[in-house]
Amino acid sequence: MATNKFFKSLLFTLTIAISLFGFSVEDSFAYPVFAQQGYSNPRAANGKLACANCHLNQKAIEIEAPQGVLPNSVFEIEIKVPYDVNRQQISADGKPADLNVGGILILPKGFKLASKKQISPEVKAKNKGVFISPYSTEFDNILVVGPIAGKTHQELIFPVVAPDPDKDADVKYLSYPFYAGGNRGRGQVYPTGEKSNINAFGASQAGQVTEITTTEKGESTVTIVNSNGVTTSQTLSTGLQLLVKQGDIVKAEQPLNMDPNVGGFGQEESEIVLQSSARVLGYLAFCFALLLTQILLVLKKKQYEKVQAAELNF
Repeated sequence: MATNKFFKSLLFTLTIAISLFGFSVEDSFAYPVFAQQGYSNPRAANGKLACANCHLNQKAIEIEAPQGVLPNSVFEIEIKVPYDVNRQQISADGKPADLNVGGILILPKGFKLASKKQISPEVKAKNKGVFISPYSTEFDNILVVGPIAGKTHQELIFPVVAPDPDKDADVKYLSYPFYAGGNRGRGQVYPTGEKSNINAFGASQAGQVTEITTTEKGESTVTIVNSNGVTTSQTLSTGLQLLVKQGDIVKAEQPLNMDPNVGGFGQEESEIVLQSSARVLGYLAFCFALLLTQILLVLKKKQYEKVQAAELNF
């Protein structure tokens, strides 16, 4: 258990370090590795992935993977995280920032991340600067990546090696489901449960907006007085665009600012078949024998027709 926690912490630290020193631009962070800190298994019993607990907006993703693979073969599973690269989100300090992306891939047991020696030069070139890691020592079949710059990495490529049923008794030649998730942009909730500044904040009470002030840091303080004379003040983070002005009448929970969220998380599932090479060869041999039999039958029929025609002419 202690080794597992140390491994998680080490992966978390390495990922943060790579994201900070690997890119010089200021980005809007998305950390799929946050799930490692709070969830031993990122997939709940109802199928929901842990990333969706912080990234509340839903966005589509796409999966590209082979339908069938052979034992010990290396293949790629691609998660596409499309979005408009011209759009920006506000960072934690309220400044505009480009979106980062992250992804998670839950493979069947036995399937693992391919080693560097097994990865083709083409995939290495595409994944240059990308750090893919197992979710934990317990779940080495679950892979996470991010945050990385979304402008150059809207396609997340996971090099995977298939298991060998002859070496692992728990693996069979079957069709296996796998699950993928992809995110762009920052989340609306921190792992601690606190809201980030990527939210539309509602009025704490109904009443009239009597005052709006702005601090030196750019934070906005909205003062609301209700019908009983009770005064409340709410401070909104820097970078948020207000929807209300002084003198407006607001309802409880009415948004005070525009929703700054332009990102979101999506998840999909697919299937992959672990095929036996002997079965594939046997199937090809059967098809060849069937085709050959059909050809011989046609030839025999033609020969019979010629004999009948000759007898009629005689």
